[in-house]
Amino acid sequence: MAHAENASGAEPEQQHPIGLYLKIWGLLFVLSTLSYMVDYFQFQGMLRWSLILIFMVLKAGLIVAVFMHMMWERYALIYLITVPPLAILVLVAFMALESNYVYLLRMVYLSGFG
Repeated sequence: MAHAENASGAEPEQQHPIGLYLKIWGLLFVLSTLSYMVDYFQFQGMLRWSLILIFMVLKAGLIVAVFMHMMWERYALIYLITVPPLAILVLVAFMALESNYVYLLRMVYLSGFG
């Protein structure tokens, strides 16, 4: 079965049901309410920051997955989520490997032995 093409020759964009968007907006509202409740109940310390970060990541993930149409592009979503943290981890590993060298250079030149 052939796909219908529009005037530009490209395949038509997939339209998603309005109910999906309304459900996502509702879920974003609930997550935002929970995020504000963290301040309202005056949670402190690691619990507070953990909850704020969890709600932030969940909201960002929903926005990216649904409103940026990446939920239907599996590999794009996988790469979007995994590549930046992996790049940061590689840079942190480079800094950790070079830290002893930099520390030794500072000790040599700042202590007057250089």
